[in-house]
Amino acid sequence: MDDDINDILAEFDKRSVPSSTQDLNDLTKQWIAERGAPEVLPYQGPLLERIMERIREQIEIVERETGDLEPNANFRLILIQTELERVKFLVRAYLRARMAKIDKHPLYLINNPSALSHLSDPEKAYLRSHLALLNNHYLSSFLRNFPAQLRRLDDAAGGVSMVEEPDLDSAVFCRVVRVLEEGEELVVKGTDARVELMKGDVVVVRYRAVRKWVLGGEVELI
Repeated sequence: MDDDINDILAEFDKRSVPSSTQDLNDLTKQWIAERGAPEVLPYQGPLLERIMERIREQIEIVERETGDLEPNANFRLILIQTELERVKFLVRAYLRARMAKIDKHPLYLINNPSALSHLSDPEKAYLRSHLALLNNHYLSSFLRNFPAQLRRLDDAAGGVSMVEEPDLDSAVFCRVVRVLEEGEELVVKGTDARVELMKGDVVVVRYRAVRKWVLGGEVELI
């Protein structure tokens, strides 16, 4: 019996494409980074497309082989379904982390072309729909009783903006995964201190200080 199980596991491992395993590792890192970053990071379109294609392939296998009375086949389907649920969890968790920040900073995103470019087309559609619902809700609740000039949700009169922005000075844990360009150093805000980051270093720092390296891939959030 143990030999049969080992054979099934070995066959399952052979069916696992190395590139798909790397994609899952990359998605896990992107999910962790999205949870740690105060702003919405660039959408990983090609990565998500490859993973969704893999999900569709696995669903087809399950549908095609469901009902097979062979014990080995049923056990293999259980392995595939378990892996499928793990992948679906990662995809949902990654997208939910992004949606939470879209819900939190909708006005900032819609008025910031650079930040807006980090969203996928469906996320942009959701953002606009969310803003429309929010605006209609506020208007029907209390804004309709205000003078017209006071009804804007992005008002910045008196030098005070009503738009909530991501806190880029919040602390993050990060790891240097690629060598930085020669001469680039971490500058500690409010001081003259400069820190040379080496590959493998793990630091706690303000997000703003490492933002360009996070977006460039030299530093990953952990």
